[in-house]
Amino acid sequence: MSLSIGIMPPGLDHASLAFVRDAERVGATSVWVPETWVYDAFTPLGYLAASTETMRLATGIAQLGARTPAVLAMSVLALQKMSDDRFILGLGASGPQVIEGWHGVRFARPVTRTRETIEIIRTISAGERLTYEGTVYTLPLPESEGRALRSPAGPVDIPIYIASLGPANLRLTGEMADGWIGTAFLPEAADTFLDFIREGATAAGRTLDDIELTVAASLEFTDDLEEAGRRHAEGYAFTFGAMGSGKTNFYNQAFARQGYAEDVAEVQRLWLSGDREAARARVPTAIGLDTNLIGDDKRITERLRLYRDAGINTLRVRLNATDHHDRLDQLARLIDLVDAVNTEGRQWAEPDG
Repeated sequence: MSLSIGIMPPGLDHASLAFVRDAERVGATSVWVPETWVYDAFTPLGYLAASTETMRLATGIAQLGARTPAVLAMSVLALQKMSDDRFILGLGASGPQVIEGWHGVRFARPVTRTRETIEIIRTISAGERLTYEGTVYTLPLPESEGRALRSPAGPVDIPIYIASLGPANLRLTGEMADGWIGTAFLPEAADTFLDFIREGATAAGRTLDDIELTVAASLEFTDDLEEAGRRHAEGYAFTFGAMGSGKTNFYNQAFARQGYAEDVAEVQRLWLSGDREAARARVPTAIGLDTNLIGDDKRITERLRLYRDAGINTLRVRLNATDHHDRLDQLARLIDLVDAVNTEGRQWAEPDG
């Protein structure tokens, strides 16, 4: 396993960007920049392309529907050039509240849109002439003056990762993606995600080894498990209640498949009824503890082994400290624990003698 970090909005001040450079020095292998309804993901990565040297630079995630596939491809080609091939395009369908409410684009056929966007980007990045006939996109537009153009920037290799939670999108990840951007993830229930990715990979003549598996986890070193677990659990009330509509919440569906169907349904009901304090209190503490890295070195090492044994390649870690030096100390401490767990894994994999 390797460790990566993220920049969470509104963390785009000079101190946050300087922390990324220091995190690279300590051993973080990639940085992931999200976009919600605050900042875009690409502009900060352009800055970081000039201020870092080795770490990979990833959108985590760029929202499908916010840009045409060709605009995505142009941004990707520019960043790949600027970063000396360190860029990763992380894509995600987002949800109807953001796509329809913020971007004014219908949230329709998200899996089909994901597939067609990837196919168009790969056509452009390969330096091929762009002609495409799909369900969502047809290029050039029929009965128009559009021309089938070719980008002079290609061919360029563009790693594409998909943020997926539902079965159809997880299968698509296995079929087409270079990596998976996982969240809402309990390592004890890893197969509720990985079985679908494996199905898609097998159907395409691939294996899980062809896909980098990344998952998110917050980090907090503490001796007070109950307090920290409770606090992190309560933060999920917004996820279960507001990150989606009453009809469509992919996070709730993911946790339901992992054994928490009754809990997330009740949290959502309480949140939507306006009783947000009760919604926060209703989230099981186990969700806060087991989706994150919380505890002393011993407990966190035990959790790291679960991620390693599930086949996770990269942990996207959110640090809870606010002071620059404290955050670096947290990151270095975790990297030491990961290195120890990786060493155990290599020893187990070596043949006797």
